[in-house]
Amino acid sequence: MNGVLERTLGVLELLSRHGDGLELAVIADQLDIPRSAVHRLLNDLVRCGYVRQTRNHGDYMLTTKLVSMGLSYLSNTGIVDIAQPLLNHLAEISGELVRLSVVDGERLTWVARAQGARQGLRYDPDMGSDARLSCSSSGWAWLSSMKDDEAMGLLAKQGLGAVEDFGPNAPTSLQAVMTQVQQARERGYAVTVDTYSLGLSAISAPVCLGGQSAMGVLTLAGPTVRFTQERMLALASELLSVAAQLAATSGASPFFAQTSAASNGASAGRKPIYAP
Repeated sequence: MNGVLERTLGVLELLSRHGDGLELAVIADQLDIPRSAVHRLLNDLVRCGYVRQTRNHGDYMLTTKLVSMGLSYLSNTGIVDIAQPLLNHLAEISGELVRLSVVDGERLTWVARAQGARQGLRYDPDMGSDARLSCSSSGWAWLSSMKDDEAMGLLAKQGLGAVEDFGPNAPTSLQAVMTQVQQARERGYAVTVDTYSLGLSAISAPVCLGGQSAMGVLTLAGPTVRFTQERMLALASELLSVAAQLAATSGASPFFAQTSAASNGASAGRKPIYAP
């Protein structure tokens, strides 16, 4: 990392993955930046309120300022206002976790959720994370809304990641992923069991209008012991119905409107897997 901006963003992104904070030396080593330069960056970030230093052992950690900015942005885009009632409805029907991820350029990011389970096992991921395209149902659903060459390009760019980081059924080759993507395209939704994580099952459908490309993905997820394939398939029609309702109301969100227009212009002729 050379430029000041690139280094600053690198520090913020690294700290976002370590909620308990990191020592200056660890930050410098992981980002391959001189410690003196990291010290200056951290001082500036502390002064601006984005980072704080713990008193006990001197580790640096993020403040909630970035979180506040993100939540404020989502609020002003109208995404949550539009989606939350529909997510709550699907969560109540299914009794499982419902997640909405939105397309932003080459990223698919989880931004809203509703928890249907009232007791017992729950699956509750952190919002703001990007979907792993190679082994998540969200990723497969999004990729299946594209042409194969475009999907393969995004998949290759993100990569498969380390096998040990995911579930035992995670695909181990790009072609294996594309096989699952093709099946999702034919069904209209993607289904995963123990791919993203051991003990997790999920079903996802893209959110798109007519011939336009997906602007987001709607997902139902739960523990495999409870959220079986039979249960997922029984909820597929309800998932598709809510995705269609979300797509129909998406025009009220500036973010969705711009995302849809941009992706549609860049992918003219793309065949969607679901077009309400």
